[in-house]
Amino acid sequence: MRLRYSFRLYPDHAQRGALARAFGCARVVFNDAVRAREDARAAGGPFPKAGELSTRLITQAKQTGARSWLGEVSAVVLQQSLRDAETAYKNFFASLKGERKGPGLGAPRLKSRKDARQSIRFTANARWSVTGSGRLSLPKIGAVKVKWSRTLPTTPTSVTVIKDAAGRYFASFVIDTDPAADAARMPDSDQTVGIDLGLTHFAVLDDGTKIDSPRFLRRAEKKEKKLKRAQRELSRKQKGSRNREKARQKVARAHAHVADARREFHHQLSTKLIRENQAIGVEDLAVNALARTGLAKSAHDAGWSQFVAMLVYKAGRYGRTLIKIGRFVPTSQTCSYCGHVDGPKPLHIREWTCPACGALLDRDINSARNVKKAAGLAVSACGAPTRPEPVLAQRNEAGSHGFPPEACAA
Repeated sequence: MRLRYSFRLYPDHAQRGALARAFGCARVVFNDAVRAREDARAAGGPFPKAGELSTRLITQAKQTGARSWLGEVSAVVLQQSLRDAETAYKNFFASLKGERKGPGLGAPRLKSRKDARQSIRFTANARWSVTGSGRLSLPKIGAVKVKWSRTLPTTPTSVTVIKDAAGRYFASFVIDTDPAADAARMPDSDQTVGIDLGLTHFAVLDDGTKIDSPRFLRRAEKKEKKLKRAQRELSRKQKGSRNREKARQKVARAHAHVADARREFHHQLSTKLIRENQAIGVEDLAVNALARTGLAKSAHDAGWSQFVAMLVYKAGRYGRTLIKIGRFVPTSQTCSYCGHVDGPKPLHIREWTCPACGALLDRDINSARNVKKAAGLAVSACGAPTRPEPVLAQRNEAGSHGFPPEACAA
């Protein structure tokens, strides 16, 4: 499996200038490739090949006065920028033909120097290396200080230098992991778990364990109102001024702190669940649909999609089984004891008594148990896996109810 390991970089003043030139040159080459494609389309001719673009936009452009500064950066950075443009067009055409899964993609657009995120990539033929003192040596940039939080398991195949919206620099290494070593780190387990994701509690397990939602964004807004104050200061600054750029970076740093804390929480919880359970059942939530409701801010603050994505790749890496059940399975309407379906309930009802068997049900724990059953992870008295019988949708459940067609088709 191919993974990324990211580490914080601390370039000095001269190295930041060299990185800014590299970011700018890569952006110019990408934009030139997009313009060449668009000019060919407008003229009705065939799209230029990658080799032709490389000769015209890099080799020949360096010999002109208008693009002579392209020679100040590594040629690998420019070639990788052309490859990114080629990949963007391939994904766009595959999306038009229906060959690519996921939402539809638009045509590649020109990049701006004001984009919040800038990046360049160095492959193995760029001759980058890690020095004996632990610095990252990059061609035509120098040996950059790195904050190593862990050791790299194998030799990386490439490194991407990223500058985020908060002005921080990161080095992202591409690593090919060893399946045997991963299997040794996570021995087999005989436990299974069903997870119900929510807002009151971030996750509720079928055994009754409730994991509180940290609500990082809400806490950042309430804690001395630092984030809200920074956003108000940003809105008062004149557009294009240096003070506005300083205020923008202040807001970006506050949001980056929230995102980092949320990501760390997701990593710790997902690793714990993967380590302790051989199989995991989770509900496939319609996050895009919730983003158009009054719960949008809370749903984005929870970060369910990022958490489930971590479960997916960690399950594949360590040989675990992850099962996603359909979002229309009535997990909160079905009794986990007798299987009786008594219809939808308002969100303020957290406990109720099953009218069929008289069991007292907790809404979240009951949903987690039904998720486990729907995933086929529950076992009967004889030890065989069980699945609930299919239940017809209630009449008030039928229809789209305003959800997008792709969600209903799923």
